Amino acid sequence: MKIILILDDDNGMMFNKRRQSQDIAVREKTAGIAGGSRLWLNAYSRGQFRDMELDLHVDEDFLSKAGSGEYCFVENVGILEAAEKVEEFIIFRWNRKYPGDFYPDMLPWEHGFVCSHSEEFQGHSHDKITMEVWRKEG
Repeated sequence: MKIILILDDDNGMMFNKRRQSQDIAVREKTAGIAGGSRLWLNAYSRGQFRDMELDLHVDEDFLSKAGSGEYCFVENVGILEAAEKVEEFIIFRWNRKYPGDFYPDMLPWEHGFVCSHSEEFQGHSHDKITMEVWRKEG
């Protein structure tokens, strides 16, 4: 499975039990990446994609149900329990710091993944958003 995360410069995902930010450009980029494949997420994240034509699978246990090559949009849950299934990380970075209080329990560079691709694009809420693709080495 392929994990999609949105992080600030301190690797924070949330603060005060809510997402740090949302951006239509990130959602559109995610839709482009996951288009034609399943996109797994939980009910909390469902609203991010409510107006998009995607093969969404909403389930609170989505990380255990996602299969090889399928995408998982992760905002407010841990990943580590499904670590053996993770093939790739796609990380969107806000390129700023927020007062985060929830962080991923698995970061790719700490688990043998290497950054194979990086690109910057203009967001709607952020002038610069960076997308990084991390793949398992070997």
